[in-house]
Amino acid sequence: MSEAKSIETLTAFWDFRIVAGEHFLIPKECKRLAEVDFPIAVVSKHSAREKSIRHGHPSTLHLWWARRPLAACRAMLLGLLLPDPCDSHCPADFKNKARELLPKVQGIVGPESEDLRQALLKFIGDFSNWALSTNQTYLEVGRGLVKAAHPEETPLVVDPFAGGGSIPLEALRLGCETFASDLNPVACLILKVMLEDIPRYGPELADELRRVGKEIKKAAEKELADFYPSDPDGSKPIAYLWARTVHCESPNCGMEIPLMRSLWLSKKVNRKRALRYHVIRQNGHEPRIELKVFEPNEDQEVVAGTVNRSKGICPACGSVLARERVQAQMKEANGGADNARLIAVVTRHPEGRKDYRTPISNDYTCLKYASERLAALEKKNAERYIIDAELPYLRSIFNVHVYGVNTWGKLFNIRQRLALLTFSDIVLRFKVWSNPEDRILRQLLGLCVSRMADYLSSVCRWDLTQERAVNTFCRQALGMVWDYAEIVPITHTVGSWDSMFNSIIRVLEFLMPLRGKTGTVAQVSATDLPLPDDSTDIVFTDPPYYDAVPYANLSDFFIVWLTKTLDTGWSPRLEDGLAPKSQEIVQLAERNKLHRHKTKQFFEAQMKQAFSHTRNTLKKGGISCVVFAHKDTESWEALVGALIEAGWKTVSSWPLQTEQSQRLRARDSAALATSVHLVCRPRPEDAPVGDWGEVLRELPKKVGDWMERLQLEGIRGADLVFACIGPALEIFSRYSKVVDAEEREIPLGGDPEASEPHKRGFLSYVWEVVGRTALEHVLGTAEAKARNSTAGALEEDARLTALFLWTLQSTNGNGARKEQESDEEIEADEEDTGKDAGATKKKKGYSLIFDVVRRFAQPLGIHLPEWEGRIIETEKGVVRLFSVKERAKQLFGEESISVAGIRIEEQARRDPQMKFDFAIKSETGAPPQIKGHHKRKEKGLPAETAAKAVTTTLDRVHAAMLLQASGQTNALRTLLKAEVDRGADFIRLANALSALYPKQSEEKRLLDAMLLAIPR
Repeated sequence: MSEAKSIETLTAFWDFRIVAGEHFLIPKECKRLAEVDFPIAVVSKHSAREKSIRHGHPSTLHLWWARRPLAACRAMLLGLLLPDPCDSHCPADFKNKARELLPKVQGIVGPESEDLRQALLKFIGDFSNWALSTNQTYLEVGRGLVKAAHPEETPLVVDPFAGGGSIPLEALRLGCETFASDLNPVACLILKVMLEDIPRYGPELADELRRVGKEIKKAAEKELADFYPSDPDGSKPIAYLWARTVHCESPNCGMEIPLMRSLWLSKKVNRKRALRYHVIRQNGHEPRIELKVFEPNEDQEVVAGTVNRSKGICPACGSVLARERVQAQMKEANGGADNARLIAVVTRHPEGRKDYRTPISNDYTCLKYASERLAALEKKNAERYIIDAELPYLRSIFNVHVYGVNTWGKLFNIRQRLALLTFSDIVLRFKVWSNPEDRILRQLLGLCVSRMADYLSSVCRWDLTQERAVNTFCRQALGMVWDYAEIVPITHTVGSWDSMFNSIIRVLEFLMPLRGKTGTVAQVSATDLPLPDDSTDIVFTDPPYYDAVPYANLSDFFIVWLTKTLDTGWSPRLEDGLAPKSQEIVQLAERNKLHRHKTKQFFEAQMKQAFSHTRNTLKKGGISCVVFAHKDTESWEALVGALIEAGWKTVSSWPLQTEQSQRLRARDSAALATSVHLVCRPRPEDAPVGDWGEVLRELPKKVGDWMERLQLEGIRGADLVFACIGPALEIFSRYSKVVDAEEREIPLGGDPEASEPHKRGFLSYVWEVVGRTALEHVLGTAEAKARNSTAGALEEDARLTALFLWTLQSTNGNGARKEQESDEEIEADEEDTGKDAGATKKKKGYSLIFDVVRRFAQPLGIHLPEWEGRIIETEKGVVRLFSVKERAKQLFGEESISVAGIRIEEQARRDPQMKFDFAIKSETGAPPQIKGHHKRKEKGLPAETAAKAVTTTLDRVHAAMLLQASGQTNALRTLLKAEVDRGADFIRLANALSALYPKQSEEKRLLDAMLLAIPR
């Protein structure tokens, strides 16, 4: 090759740079794979499946909230690290090396650049499989591809909000240099052990930990055995089931009420057990309750519990103790953990079978010993053995405070505190901490004690089907649990020392392939990273979720035990002995007045500072990815607003199913089934000003094409809605700002009810485009176009219902998820309710948060107030769509459906051409009978009310469904014939709703049966 040709080839792919007098060749900016394509469906499948994997998974090292699946992190990192072969700047050396490596795990790659791109995407999808994460061949290929893409220098991956460490761990797996930081001390301890210590010391660490762990178990059994005595037949207790108690305040009663949510003990198919009670009354004494364990033949034999939505129900006199009085008595008892009644003991027979029994005298004797032992320890060393660190009140997150649990120690009963303190003492007594390896052993043992605390508190409930205790943080909150399970930590059961210790050993074994490659961990705020400018290749992070997870407050639960167990072997940065909170980036202003400064503005300002800082650390040609999963529009505005203001532009976005399938409940945390991965690059300093008209013209096609792609990938409902924000931002964020014809800047967010773009904001238009596209999809456009109209030709209530159900569809599921009662009762917060939480029974139907409904409705001309009380009900920021059966009285008045059916048939005989209108209740009331079309409008009603009283297509569909449900075949046929003669809207809507309702729902069953009855 000639010298001129060599220079031409060199300059096509490389730039020259001089740094400190040294000449460097750096690759020209080439698009990465994650900017152009990504195997969404494959990675989503492996990510969702990974959530159910426990054996050896790093998440079992210690609890951390909102961990990212390793599969998604590994796949996205590869997409960020590897160049796109179809890009003209992709180095030829990389292409050659990729063609050499990929056949080791797949077939020969085709000759074209597109062939190589597809082969790389297939490798990314395949390597996201948990089963291949430690496969030596896949590891070699993955690391080889990264080395080929970055031949001059190992890339540095930075995660400033590292949390549980999924992202930096996968960066290590791929052979990258890694910097992981977090402000939280628990997160940093997890990160240091996982990224620095375990890879450094390898197998010998696991061997030594096994030896020390067995010695600790033996010592703990010796010290704690008297507090968990075996039964006379040799059976060993594995759990004690308790119920907090209150006293009936009814005159002449005063019974001590054990608050039992359910009297079931086990619902396992081959071992159903429950409690039955008998009230014993003696003259001159308060009535008392006697409990017995029995084996029910029928579920109906088990009576209801004694607590319902925070109200106590007296078994003796039947009176109800109001929620406020239950709270007051709980406060007097400091939360009631130490005043609870032992209602049953779970035992394991020497032969291995589980059983249940009521308490015996030995159970109470050992409790007395435990109380005396703990009192002696507290007297000897109050600072060590009294746990008085404050547990804060956070509205709707930490509501145990309103029941008197205002310190972390009050979360545990006497024996639980004693057991954890004993294990902590034993760990401290082992004199093996003279070298680095011993320090790491100590940290691992401390994590084991800390993990055990998660299963040894008085808010652990008993799982009736799996017959095990459920940990404290089964959700990211602390709510009251009336009947709780106390495990025996020295036996072999879920949550015991054996269980927690073995989990940590398995994690060590899983991480062995990383030996020799360590990361760097720092406890520091993301706004102040100790990294120089122009030093980072990739910034990949999962930032805080606005107001969803207060990590600092949650982690204090563990810090209490880690500080006691590790003592001087752990020296994190703390505030008043607990996690730092002053710098934590989270919105908590509405949850506690002590955090009043942590407003939306605080969150946005801090996130902007963090994003600006990471942008400065990025090298020329570097790339970033920000993960977000939230169903609250305000949270999205806060995050992406900070991202754009910090100088980033979105270049692509990929929604990955990172959560297990779960229904969208209005009062759940804000997690979605998918997490949107926003791939970003620094926006050039000289980025142009965007024209609002051009942005608005480009938006529908961009969003429409993306919705079509995502639906093919199995993304549905709210996941699809929020996934569309990414491509919309690709248009908006490429400009330094966007202005209208009058030079007014268009903000990202704004007032969705405003009419002017500069007040309304860009995201409102995104919601409008998504809503319109969704309506066209679910309601069809053929008939509408034939009438030179739109898909919105159906009335407002039909559009609202269709959009509601469409938004509730589940990703990779079967349609909308219906609101159902959870197995666990989540107690309401007093400031959330403002009234008795149990005043009303949980209602049926489908629910969405109000803001989501409003964002769709307003731009599509749907006036929510007009449909309030007719098809929707709004309460406490949640909109509920009525079930069809709830509308029976509204549609048919006081008449029964059978009488209404007869009236329909009679009216049809008199006038075959008549239109059926129904008794829609207006503000002044409507006549409770089927009425003819001449009575559509009640004389004298205000315009809005009169419009509200007009029968719609949706009303007729619902009426037909109710006729189908009640077996009114003749009336149904009559109504259906009239609707077919009327036009196509009825059938079009019925078919659309049938596709939107869940496959197993009653509504779909009724619709499908009704559609079969339509005359052809």
